[in-house]
Amino acid sequence: MKQFFGMSQSGNLAEALRGLRSPQFIMLFTNDSQFEEHVEALEKSFPGVPSIGCVGMCYQSSVVEHGVGVVAFYDGVTAAANLLENVSAMPVKYIKRLEEDMKKIGGSGEDTVCIDLCSGNDACVLTTIYTALHKRGISLVGGTGDQGRVSANGRVCKDAVAYALVRNHGGRVKTYKENIYHQMGDYRFIASNTDRSQYILGSLNGRPAKDVYKSILHVTDEEITTRTFQNPFGKLNGDDTCIISIKEVQGSALACFRQVNDSDVLILLELGDYEAIAQETIAQICRDFPRRSAIFSVNCLFRYKLFSERGYMQPYLRQMEALGSHAGFVGYGEHYNNRFVNQSMTCVVFE
Repeated sequence: MKQFFGMSQSGNLAEALRGLRSPQFIMLFTNDSQFEEHVEALEKSFPGVPSIGCVGMCYQSSVVEHGVGVVAFYDGVTAAANLLENVSAMPVKYIKRLEEDMKKIGGSGEDTVCIDLCSGNDACVLTTIYTALHKRGISLVGGTGDQGRVSANGRVCKDAVAYALVRNHGGRVKTYKENIYHQMGDYRFIASNTDRSQYILGSLNGRPAKDVYKSILHVTDEEITTRTFQNPFGKLNGDDTCIISIKEVQGSALACFRQVNDSDVLILLELGDYEAIAQETIAQICRDFPRRSAIFSVNCLFRYKLFSERGYMQPYLRQMEALGSHAGFVGYGEHYNNRFVNQSMTCVVFE
């Protein structure tokens, strides 16, 4: 299979589509004001080709912040795309769509991946989707778009997740998750006074969450939302750690970018040697796939901000581009199988 990337910093979709011929699957990443217009135009340009899209930034060798970008697969893939609606209340209501698409596509975890773009309620959505995918061992990579809208096959929908099943007829697929943080000290907290719907973390070990964070890191209220770049929380999930970014201070509580539940065990994380970690991820991909057709990745908005502030975003994209055809988008949360994480990178590699 092969991967196409087209972009227009000015938001000209025709410019972004220039050179695209016979796509078998398309992803659209565009700005808020042109989203519906671009979804409709894309469907007219390539009627019947499975597609998903969202509002968000994308990248290849550079980042498209306010324009439009298109990622497409062709020459050796089979794909099916659709929506699960009503995700804030009952995403399982539409799971038959995914199950029918899995039958249509065929394939297995060896050659098939699910890519999703979500408008919200990610943790519940991922649990629902992965229950179906897990039966065939199919992995999932995706992320959260902006402005609460996604699209599939020319249709725009709020409160939904757009998904695509992509089967690679040229070889294997494999997914990866990169974490550039490690545990800080031996801090261990039990969460309480949480609000699951608003992602509020009220207390840690019985003390106001804001006060605990400030006392450990010696920061002011105003510094908390930028300090999360260096010191997010982590939720223990078996042998893995799900990163939890802090969104803002709300009174004595902390609002986060992912759900925290009462009795969750949390730790404090600190930024590691992100350049060395990225190099190790690249080396691992090379060991697993001596021949690579394409890499599609999702980088967190906070990673993008951190790398940009430290002058590493362009070197990072050049390093990923050296792997082969690499493209991706900047998410407001990252998906990896049934896990919803923050401040991470997830990707799928096609042989």
